[in-house]
Amino acid sequence: MGTVTIGVSIAVPEPHGSLLQERRAGFGDAAAHGIPTHVTLLPPTEADASQLPAIEAHLVDVAAAGRPFPMRLSGTGTFRPLSPVVYVQVVEGGSACTWLQKQIRHTSGPMARELHFPYHPHVTVAHGIDDELMDRAFEALADYRAEWSCTGFALYEQGADGVWRKLREFAFGGAVVPPQAAHTERGTIPSHQ
Repeated sequence: MGTVTIGVSIAVPEPHGSLLQERRAGFGDAAAHGIPTHVTLLPPTEADASQLPAIEAHLVDVAAAGRPFPMRLSGTGTFRPLSPVVYVQVVEGGSACTWLQKQIRHTSGPMARELHFPYHPHVTVAHGIDDELMDRAFEALADYRAEWSCTGFALYEQGADGVWRKLREFAFGGAVVPPQAAHTERGTIPSHQ
């Protein structure tokens, strides 16, 4: 069946997703239209295509243990000089994202892997472009704000054309944000940051 490149992320909903994607393209980031606006939970990862059913089953379990939580974006940040990235900051919902990404990469599952950098939830708005354009992105979105209720995440596959396409969405098991953190055998689901 071959190898596929997959990723797991939380989509930034409309109208925020399209607006940030257009801004990213406007800063000169050629990859903007091939990457839906998102918060990464599993970075690009190669997997054997025959593993997709096991991966989806694992993600169903992770989502079933999750609960909706508030997400709020505010202002910009950067990973420079370590990595040529400018991003919009996740100021609420970050601890829930951190919990989710740990469960997705859990050693007992089919997507166990180490990360190249410590996990830091964010929404990329410029990557790998000239420093002057990176500075422009950082300044232009410094006052950007958005918020929504996160109710799940999705599995994506990168095509040969470099475009990321959604394979499947995974809704959280709970209907409401719990008043206190819920516990599972693999960790704690934070209800807020």
